[in-house]
Amino acid sequence: MVNQIRPALVMIALFTLLLGLAYPLAITGAAQLAFPSQADGSLVRGPDGTVQGSSLIGQPFAEARYLHPRPSAAGDGYNAAGSSGSNLGPLNPDLIERVKTDADALRAEAPGQAIPADAVTTSASGLDPNISPAYAALQAPRVATARGLTTAQVQGVIDRNTQGPLLGFIGQPRVNVLMTNRALDALAQPPAA
Repeated sequence: MVNQIRPALVMIALFTLLLGLAYPLAITGAAQLAFPSQADGSLVRGPDGTVQGSSLIGQPFAEARYLHPRPSAAGDGYNAAGSSGSNLGPLNPDLIERVKTDADALRAEAPGQAIPADAVTTSASGLDPNISPAYAALQAPRVATARGLTTAQVQGVIDRNTQGPLLGFIGQPRVNVLMTNRALDALAQPPAA
């Protein structure tokens, strides 16, 4: 019996060290060398070096001067610990009420404008950092008014921050909310009249 247990324990220890320690360390090291920003979470830092967020994870922006992200079903909103969809079906009264409330608020903000689907629907993770160019354009007049800019200036920032489909054909054009809001903050405001 000892002759059978000893090789089993040696193999457990060997494979634990090899696959549980050496392999993860090697892959982490290779990722740090080849893709340091991505390996560290694609963190976005401010001028003083403080972390402002990640370009891969949505976060709430509620002020009128910022583009607003998609609605989030993650915990209390953009809580990565509660990342998931709502699992509410299309006939669920709670979902219908939330979408109706969001759509009514957008109709009040931009009367007569078509409301893009991503303006009232959550992503599967609830943490999507991107919105459609149509949703960003819908918000441009509000952002411009709040910042004392023209809608054309804000739309220009949105256009410069619009990313096309991956490899030209995978996915849809998208606007990263955090990066666009940072670009809007960097835009010089005109002097007060």
